[in-house]
Amino acid sequence: MSAIASNLQAVRARIAKAALDAGRSPEQIALLAVSKTWPVDCVIAANRAGQWAFGENYVQEAIDKALATTDLDLEWHFIGPLQSNKTRPVAEHFAWVHTIDRLRIAERLSLQRPADLPPLQVCVQVNVSGEASKSGCTPEEAMGLCVAVNGLPRLKLRGLMTIPEPADDFAAQRAPLRRLRELFASIRSAGLPLDTLSMGMSHDLEAAVAEGATIVRIGTAIFGERNYA
Repeated sequence: MSAIASNLQAVRARIAKAALDAGRSPEQIALLAVSKTWPVDCVIAANRAGQWAFGENYVQEAIDKALATTDLDLEWHFIGPLQSNKTRPVAEHFAWVHTIDRLRIAERLSLQRPADLPPLQVCVQVNVSGEASKSGCTPEEAMGLCVAVNGLPRLKLRGLMTIPEPADDFAAQRAPLRRLRELFASIRSAGLPLDTLSMGMSHDLEAAVAEGATIVRIGTAIFGERNYA
């Protein structure tokens, strides 16, 4: 068994245990393997171990990997900050975008999504911790942005996403994720068809599952520590 296959097995076991501890079914939580900065060979190794959904932060890097793996029928999720000049290639090559933080980006994605592709699945990113260094709309803006995005053609609003401030304590990890879950419930109660909570990474996936995550975005625990140099 390769190191990536072994790591994937360990991550899936963590998800299953966290789900059972929270009184949930492991099948309710999808694993998104965050392959940013890792070569396409790592994506292929993960796919051989049963992984098919991959998250990327850098547009051209992701497109290069997608074009190199067209025979594998992978699902590509964009999970990085998105600028206006990058919306067209994202609209053309990705199945999901998790990082809608303003209406202008959503409008461009809707306009540029090819008609021969299914609607682009999207999440609104919320900055629940209020960090200046993080992207995302404020919790107060989320409802209005969701309403506007839900009305755009060629997009399908699925839910909310967040990247909270890191914390080591389990209760401290849960607190911002709980805020996103409560916001999610509030928006659903207003009649919007949300079904996705994209939250939880390698260090806090147990807290995310406890707070209702439906997608966890795991990179380091699968592929190892990144070398950005």
